[in-house]
Amino acid sequence: MSATRKILMLHGFAQNGDIFSKRLGALRKAMGEGIELVFIDGPIILHGVDLGGGPSDLSLNSLDAAEAIAASSDPALTPRAWWRANPERTRAQGLEESLVALRDVLQRDRFDGVFGFSQGAAMAALLAALLEKPHVYEPFLVDGKAPHPRFQFCVAVSGFRVSDPISDRILEDSYETPTLHVIGKTDVIVVEERSKGLLKVSANARVEVHDGGHFVPSQAKWRAFWREYLLDPSKDVPSANLMSKSQTN
Repeated sequence: MSATRKILMLHGFAQNGDIFSKRLGALRKAMGEGIELVFIDGPIILHGVDLGGGPSDLSLNSLDAAEAIAASSDPALTPRAWWRANPERTRAQGLEESLVALRDVLQRDRFDGVFGFSQGAAMAALLAALLEKPHVYEPFLVDGKAPHPRFQFCVAVSGFRVSDPISDRILEDSYETPTLHVIGKTDVIVVEERSKGLLKVSANARVEVHDGGHFVPSQAKWRAFWREYLLDPSKDVPSANLMSKSQTN
């Protein structure tokens, strides 16, 4: 029996590991026993001012994090992030803290790949690139070495390039990790043009497009695609848009 594939899951802005896991409930069930999805929390706790003045239904719904509205009564729903952008969107405040937190996660465990959504997708690509050239950012090193082998693959759903000097150093010459970029046709939070900024530095990219907005697609055809892709990203897995009904059963 083949070993279980373990995938590090990075949530979007204003979500957390628990919210992201619940959002992907149907996808998780479709994975079966051969794939383990490991959801973790970003270290940055968000407050009302970080969410446009208050955790409104509209803002959190648009971020696919509606559950965080109940955070005051349930700490498990506390909205989190991997960084806060400054007003000019030239710096990712808290990025250093997140990279150190992820270093510690990678030091403790081994993952075949990384899967991120929105801000988590941006972080997933950055992390994949950093594992290729860890000496670019010395605090990431453990005893002078990377804390983890390179990922076999990266998935970036509604991803974009982090705007920060640290990110610029890491992504200066592109990165090689095979990366699946998934873009929503009607995504108004991370529009296609913004995702192209990440695509430009992804030397081994595959692009899939879904008809929806700012979320991880999980209809039957996408669940079938995700399972096949995550089991073996090196295979020529047909696009979710080409999946037949027999393949989705």
